[in-house]
Amino acid sequence: MLKIVVDAMGGDHAPAEIVKGALRSLDMRKDFMVVLTGDEALIGHELEKYKYDPARVEVVHCGEVITNDDVPTHAVRVKRDSSLVVGLKLLKEDAEAGAFVSAGSTGAVLTGGIMHIGRIKGILRPALCPGIPNVNGGRTLLCDCGANAECKPAYLQQFGIMASAYAKAAFGIAEPRVGLLTNGTEEHKGDTLHQEAHALLKETHGIHFVGNIEGRDIMYGDCDVAVADGFSGNIALKSVEGCGKTVAAVLSQQFKKSAGSKLAYLCARKQINALKDMLDYAKLGGSVFLGLRQVVIKSHGSSKATSIAASVCQGVDAYRGGLIASIERMLAETGLPAET
Repeated sequence: MLKIVVDAMGGDHAPAEIVKGALRSLDMRKDFMVVLTGDEALIGHELEKYKYDPARVEVVHCGEVITNDDVPTHAVRVKRDSSLVVGLKLLKEDAEAGAFVSAGSTGAVLTGGIMHIGRIKGILRPALCPGIPNVNGGRTLLCDCGANAECKPAYLQQFGIMASAYAKAAFGIAEPRVGLLTNGTEEHKGDTLHQEAHALLKETHGIHFVGNIEGRDIMYGDCDVAVADGFSGNIALKSVEGCGKTVAAVLSQQFKKSAGSKLAYLCARKQINALKDMLDYAKLGGSVFLGLRQVVIKSHGSSKATSIAASVCQGVDAYRGGLIASIERMLAETGLPAET
């Protein structure tokens, strides 16, 4: 049976919300099981709160935890019995393991992924790729959103290829539209990095490049993939998160002001809830680390059960959709040199 390995000790709300979310995912997808890595006693205490199929849950005890205060490279090398490192090793060594999910340190997940899983041949830099809710009711994949603050044009070219492969494999989009995030839609816009990246993407065989896009276009849904350097992409992601929280807070304040506003809320409750749901990035899960030899998903550090469940389902869908093979195939089709 397919196994999704979950770092039960990673994140601000571990292990309670991690265990809850992992169990919830079992009701959302069938024919797979979760392997929870971490303190067996603490995980067991959380499992006792729920009814679940024990045949679909396995616990692997680990005595250490990598925190956000740890230096990632040092922690991954030294804390070999941590829930994160043990989970990555299970992904590599267990033939039935299809994906790894962690809400722990981003740097540690990336470092551990490169050290223990390795990069796909030809990939210059792995990239974080979350889904951003858009007005069409779907998602726009943002690649990169923080793994690579400084980029070369060739990195952005590969981000477009990898995210296109992800859109095809996990979401069934036959011809993903790829846009380059910069400060204007005109072809000449942007600094040297983005102008050169634009030229590369425009000539890349096998992807449907639609040109430059601006930050506001991400949620409009006019493209399926937004390519960004990690610095700009992270700002865009945090802006979207802030937008969702701000809209929800303002609506809540306005509809509590008077009896009339409370009545207005009752009349528009369905539409308001639909808006909040559309802006809820947590329901889409975490960010896939594209470019690694196996499926690794980084959930937000503050993730609760809803986001963890969605992240596990992401892992199931990406693995069953053949994400890694899809990236390898698209790289081969482009004929790009395997630089290092």
